[in-house]
Amino acid sequence: MEPESYYRDHLVACRAQLNGVDAPTPEETDKHMEGIQAFAKQALAGASAAMLFTSSMEAAVAYPIFAQQNYANPREYTGKIVCANCHLASKTIDVKLPQAVLPDTIFKMEIEVPAKYAKRRQPLADGSKGPMNIGAIAVMPEGWKLAPKDRLPKPLKKEMKGLAWAPYSKEYPNIVVAGPVPGETYEKMVLPVLSPDPNTDDKILFGKGIFYFGGNRGRGQVYPEGNQSNNNQFMAAATGTISAIDGLKVSITTPSGEVKTQECLVGADIVVQVGDEVTKDEPLTTNPNVGGFGQEEKECVLQDMNRVYAYCAFAFSCFIAQLSFVLKKKQFEKVQLAEGF
Repeated sequence: MEPESYYRDHLVACRAQLNGVDAPTPEETDKHMEGIQAFAKQALAGASAAMLFTSSMEAAVAYPIFAQQNYANPREYTGKIVCANCHLASKTIDVKLPQAVLPDTIFKMEIEVPAKYAKRRQPLADGSKGPMNIGAIAVMPEGWKLAPKDRLPKPLKKEMKGLAWAPYSKEYPNIVVAGPVPGETYEKMVLPVLSPDPNTDDKILFGKGIFYFGGNRGRGQVYPEGNQSNNNQFMAAATGTISAIDGLKVSITTPSGEVKTQECLVGADIVVQVGDEVTKDEPLTTNPNVGGFGQEEKECVLQDMNRVYAYCAFAFSCFIAQLSFVLKKKQFEKVQLAEGF
């Protein structure tokens, strides 16, 4: 690669050729170079994300990779999963998992993210409509992790339909994410999990563990940087009269004569006309969002077989005691009948 000073010299030379008309100063050129460097760093950080969704560029995607890049831990102290910071709409999910499992055992969890994926469409970044992709995240207790591929049974592999799960980070192998993937294919996402073994790890204890799940459909309403996406319904900035509509810009004249312009993004349809009276926060466009994010909590018991054996022994002893009591009572009744009582 050529040194950055080479590009700066070219920018300065181009400025000289423009004869100073709308040309940047050398200081502005330096700022421009800094912007290029910052963009290059962001592009490098997003390279892994690009590898995930380049095959889904024509769909309204749901990116768990955004959470991985911006949050060290995806679950906040309040219990909220950070996906809800961008996906503001709420949609339910359904999770199924066993009530109890044995140590060092592979089992499956099913995360269902229901929606009418064959019919519903969401706006893409350019405003056109596309099918919804989905993503999911599972926060498991410490020690639980994604099942290794070499131990997956063939029937379980078939149920997964090629779905790829990945650890959230090296620090949190007990948190896994998947997506974006087509919603029509993976409405029900199968997660293979390997339970820990307390016999080989002193930090792991038998007992009940709590699992936290999240599932999102389509695009969010806010980007990680804080700016709005076009998957939003836009509201009136003030109370007044619609004085002009220039493309996606709606001008509102307030009773005091002040003109406020509300810029709407591509993807939604403007539902007001020039001359309409509107109040503040009244909808100016339709709501293009048909997706949303949902959370759910489930419990699973890491069962010790010795406890099962002890319970069986206790239950059997109770059965023998009750049976002996009933037999003894029957014998006592027969004695009473024989003696004439």
